[in-house]
Amino acid sequence: MDVTTAPQTEYTAFMLLTALPAWLRLSRAERERVADATLGTALARHPRTTARFFDLEAFSARSSDVAVFTTRDLDDYYLVVEELRDSPLFTEPYFRLDDLLLGIEDGHRAAS
Repeated sequence: MDVTTAPQTEYTAFMLLTALPAWLRLSRAERERVADATLGTALARHPRTTARFFDLEAFSARSSDVAVFTTRDLDDYYLVVEELRDSPLFTEPYFRLDDLLLGIEDGHRAAS
């Protein structure tokens, strides 16, 4: 196979988070403002990484939320995470990082 036409691997990262009391005390409007100023800004600066968010609190005692990041560029993803670590999301802190899992969808197929 010509490596110039080989499909690029897509990575998915699952960031398990717990919302802390400082976050829960904020109004919904304030939460949106903080999220836009931190996560929105980081993703805008690194457009090769996308994110989706899921609430877990009604279904899990381990974490309250999960952020799912998708990228084909691990350097881009790394920079998003670095910006988030330096942001109020983790410095206030508003969230605790419970776990971070990185995977490749159907990775066993890529190995064959």
